[in-house]
Amino acid sequence: MFRSFFPEPKIFFPSALLWVIASMAIWFLFGGALQSVLSLGPWLGVPAAEGQPAPFFSSDKVWLYQYVLLTGYSFCAFWYFYKRHYWYWWSVFGSVTILLATFFSVQIDAWTNEWNGVFFNLIQTALTQPGAVTVDQIMEQALIYAFVMAPSIVLLVLLAFGTSHYVFRWRRAMTFYFMSQWERLRHIEGASQRIQEDTMRLASVLERLMVSFFDAMLTLVVFLPLLYGLSANITEVPIFGEVDGALVWVALVSAAFGTALLAIVGFRLPGLEFHNQRVEAALRKELVYGEDHSERAQPPTVKELFAGVQKNYFRLYWHYTYFNLARYSYGNAASLVPMLVMAPSIVGGAMTLGVYQQVVLAFNRVAASFQFFASSWPTVVELLSIHKRLKAFESHLPPDTPLIVDADIPQSPRPHTEIVA
Repeated sequence: MFRSFFPEPKIFFPSALLWVIASMAIWFLFGGALQSVLSLGPWLGVPAAEGQPAPFFSSDKVWLYQYVLLTGYSFCAFWYFYKRHYWYWWSVFGSVTILLATFFSVQIDAWTNEWNGVFFNLIQTALTQPGAVTVDQIMEQALIYAFVMAPSIVLLVLLAFGTSHYVFRWRRAMTFYFMSQWERLRHIEGASQRIQEDTMRLASVLERLMVSFFDAMLTLVVFLPLLYGLSANITEVPIFGEVDGALVWVALVSAAFGTALLAIVGFRLPGLEFHNQRVEAALRKELVYGEDHSERAQPPTVKELFAGVQKNYFRLYWHYTYFNLARYSYGNAASLVPMLVMAPSIVGGAMTLGVYQQVVLAFNRVAASFQFFASSWPTVVELLSIHKRLKAFESHLPPDTPLIVDADIPQSPRPHTEIVA
C-alpha cells in the first residue's frame, strides 16, 4: 500500500516526523538569531498601520513563511539525493507541497481572526456612535480583506486540483504494484475489488484524513496562544468562576468528552464495515461470472447472497442510528459551549463585538482541532475497514516482492471493446 508510492516507508514517515520536531526546535531556540541573518522581511515585509490588523506579510511573518518553505523543501532535497523513488515528485515533493499549502490556509484563518476584531469593533462604533465611522473606513477594511482572500481562493483551487492528481497517482502506483503479482492474488476473494476500488478509496480517504489532521495540529499551534490571550476578556466561567486560560480548558474538556463518547459508541463500526465489503464482494463476483456463464448468478443464488448483504446493511443501519444520535447531540451541544462560557462577560459588558467575534472564531477553530477524532470518526471507520482489507490482501505477498511500477510494464495492443448502449 505504501512502498509502491513512498520511498522506504519505514524510514520515510519517521524521518518526516523527526524533521518537523527538529525544525520546530531550531525555530524556538535559534529562530531569532537566524532571522537577523537570513530573513527577507526587512525588504519584503509590509509595515503595520495604526488601527489596522497586522499585515499578512509583516516582516516577522515573512520570516516565518520563509523558514517553513526552507525546512519543508529541504526535506524534499534530502530524499532526492538519499533515495529518489520513481514517484518522488508526487509522493515526497507533492506531500510536502500539500502540507505547506495547508499551513498557509491556517495562517490566513489566523489573520482573518485578527481582521474580524478590527472590523466588528468598527461596526460596533458605527452602530453606537452615529457619524463616528465613515463609509470609506468600512470600504477600506473590505478591500484589505479582499486583497488577502483573493490569493487564498486561488491557493485553495490549486490545492484541490493538485490533491486530486496526487490521489490518482497513488492509486496508480498501488494498482500496478498489485497487478505485477496478479497470479498470486487473483484467487483471493474480491481480488478485483481490492485493486480497482480499495486502492482508490485508501488513497483518497488517507490523504483527506492526514491533511485534516495536519490542519488540526497547525490550528492548535497558531490559535491556542490567541485563544489563551483572548481568555483575559472572560471575567468568569459559569460554575467554575475565574479560571486562567478558561477558553482553552473548556475547549479541551469539551473535545476530550466528545472524542471518548464517540469512540466508545462507535467501536463496532470498523468490523461491520469490513464484513460489509466481504458480502458485497461475494455478490459482485457472482454477478460478474453470470455475465459470461449462463449457469451462474441464478435467482436462488443471488437471493441467498443478497440476503447476506441485506442482513449486514440492516445491522449497520442500527449501529449507525445510535452512533449518529450521539454524534449529532454532541455536535449541537458543543456549539452552545462558547456562548455559555462568555455569557457572564457579555452581560457584564466586558467585551466588544469585535472581541466577541475573535473569541467565537478562535474557540471554534481550537475546539474543532481538539475534536478532530470525534468529528472524523466516520472517516476513520472507513479507513480502518479499507486498510484491514488491503492488509489481508497484501499478506499473500512475500516481504521481498520486487517493486514494479507501470513504467516497467511493456505496452500491449489495446483490445477492442464493444460498448453496448
